[in-house]
Amino acid sequence: MQNTQTDTLETVGIPSHGKRIDEMDFLKAVFIILMITFHLTFIGNTYPYAKQLVYTFHVPAFLVISGYFVSIGKPWGKFLKSMWWIFLPYAVMECGYTVMASVLPIRDHIDGLSFFVVVRNVFATPLGPYWYLHTLVLCSMVYYFIFHYLRLGDLSRFIVLGVCFYVLSQYLHVVSFANACYFMAGAVVRRSGLAFLDVVKPSLWVIIPIVLIALDPVNLDRHTIAGAVMVYLVMSLCLFCFRYLRGRARALSLFIGRNTLVLLVFSPVFTVLTKLFQPYLLRVDSSGILFMVVAVIFTVAGCFGTAYVMDWLHLSRYFFGQEKELK
Repeated sequence: MQNTQTDTLETVGIPSHGKRIDEMDFLKAVFIILMITFHLTFIGNTYPYAKQLVYTFHVPAFLVISGYFVSIGKPWGKFLKSMWWIFLPYAVMECGYTVMASVLPIRDHIDGLSFFVVVRNVFATPLGPYWYLHTLVLCSMVYYFIFHYLRLGDLSRFIVLGVCFYVLSQYLHVVSFANACYFMAGAVVRRSGLAFLDVVKPSLWVIIPIVLIALDPVNLDRHTIAGAVMVYLVMSLCLFCFRYLRGRARALSLFIGRNTLVLLVFSPVFTVLTKLFQPYLLRVDSSGILFMVVAVIFTVAGCFGTAYVMDWLHLSRYFFGQEKELK
């Protein structure tokens, strides 16, 4: 069981050997909170420019981090097991989300629910935020296969990997080519032997190009060069801010960063539930800021509470592949 836990942690972007890298956990905490915030329909609709800005970098940064930390130095059987313990919670929650989308008036509403629709969404076209886990598993498996079974140099193997990602994107339509490239960028840094924090340097000055890029909404697209630059710049700015984080705020952010899988898996359930109290908070503050703060706290607490109960009931071993999921 311990080996499975280690493999899974590596795959979702957490180093499992030696001391944890606090800076990486902080980055993940920032991006997961932004993901939850802008999956609140009211917030996304009310602040479309802010949503477009955040969507330019938050999940691409996750993919870069995951591509850097994914572990391909293990036997095929152990690697498949690590992928399984990401795929299982993904598949269960994606099935539930698909069914929910067929009965609730949400953005991803499905008019006709069938077994085929559920299977299609799980394996090819996931709904909601679960597409990230789908992309992660798919890219990781292709990456592992190419680097284990093609007797070529790293440059040639990365070219083949890029071609495979292009085929999966353009012909099979099961992954976004841009998202796969962000994953590959992290893998390239890892294979180069460089430390992630030697490549992404903390800086306050990056706020200037961030503002300049953000002035033109055309640049706010992860599929563009400007969008890719934005991903790097925002990570650099976040690392600068982390230097000044102290006390409980620092501890809380690191706890959130260590448990992003829990938030990825369970947050859609709680963001939907926030609609129950949304009208009451909007009467107090029509801007939605109060609702946003309360909804994010409610969602994070709900996710961690669910994981805590699963740990307490010893259900995490069947759902996440380890005795305790909360770290």
